[in-house]
Amino acid sequence: MGIIVSLLVLSFLIFFHELGHFLAARFFGVKVERFSIGFGPIIAKKYFKGTEWAISAIPLGGYVKMKGQDDLDPTKRSSDPNSYNSKKPWQRIVILFAGPFANFFLAFLLYYIISIMGSNTLAPVVGEVMKNSPAQKAGLMPKDKIVKINNTPITKWEDISKAISKYQGALRVEIIRNNQIKIVIIEPKILEVKNIFGEKVKRKMIGISPSGDVIKVYYSPIEAIKVAYDKTVAASLMIIKGIEKMIEGVVPLKEVGGVISIMDITAKASQVGIAALFSLTALISVNLGVLNLLPIPALDGGHIVFNLYELITKKVPSEDIIYKLTLLGWMILLMLMGLGIYNDINRIFGVSNG
Repeated sequence: MGIIVSLLVLSFLIFFHELGHFLAARFFGVKVERFSIGFGPIIAKKYFKGTEWAISAIPLGGYVKMKGQDDLDPTKRSSDPNSYNSKKPWQRIVILFAGPFANFFLAFLLYYIISIMGSNTLAPVVGEVMKNSPAQKAGLMPKDKIVKINNTPITKWEDISKAISKYQGALRVEIIRNNQIKIVIIEPKILEVKNIFGEKVKRKMIGISPSGDVIKVYYSPIEAIKVAYDKTVAASLMIIKGIEKMIEGVVPLKEVGGVISIMDITAKASQVGIAALFSLTALISVNLGVLNLLPIPALDGGHIVFNLYELITKKVPSEDIIYKLTLLGWMILLMLMGLGIYNDINRIFGVSNG
């Protein structure tokens, strides 16, 4: 069942991405010759309003084939009024950006739904108090519930770190202990910790860890807009930062995952619950949006760069250069896909990459 859910999620994300391209293309009067979910041989198709809607044999992607655009042969052009090539560079950029934008928008919608339906998160209840930490010196104890730091209300555990970094100097921490409200004054310390990329960073901390208690947080329809927007932006920045750290060599290449990892994690999330599945789907959607905007020929970002060049210089890039760069782009993509699958297989069979 989990594998079926994974395939449905991937197909849905691909469909939504390509739908963005399709709607933008039709808005500017570009003929869409084929809308395919999957690559390779077509196993089912139907013509509707001038477009061939198809399902292809390899469900690991999808594409919209517009008149005058061919990723396999980027030198093919058409000067017909309803072709992609006949449109102005800025219009082509909008068409190209519409796919990734659809992924960001889908992530926003999913985060919005999660915010309204409620999602599990860690309660602001102290679990462990580090020895000789500012929290211990101030008298904070396990099972204390933090409800306010200075003027900031605390409703979930992640609010605590945000409040600590927000204020300078000593903190006035309001807690509930044995059903009684108490006030403690804590002077945070700058401590060296590891971030999600394994780098040592300095962070202002008070020396506590969560108890593990879980609460469900709900937001009103209006509040959920900001929450969904913030989560979409945060997910995008995290993925961009991850790519940057991989280029720098901070994140080893063995951490690159492929479609097998995505399907495995999605299958597990579907067993946890609908909120976990929606949250993971939103993260994958953001990931697709960001990756497709990378300036790699054969991806949307690469095509956007070509069109920006034409927009700025008023010159069409050399067909020979476009062709060679596109081939290079496909080689890079195939190498990354191969690396992801190789790492996935190693993880499945417990093989170490060193």
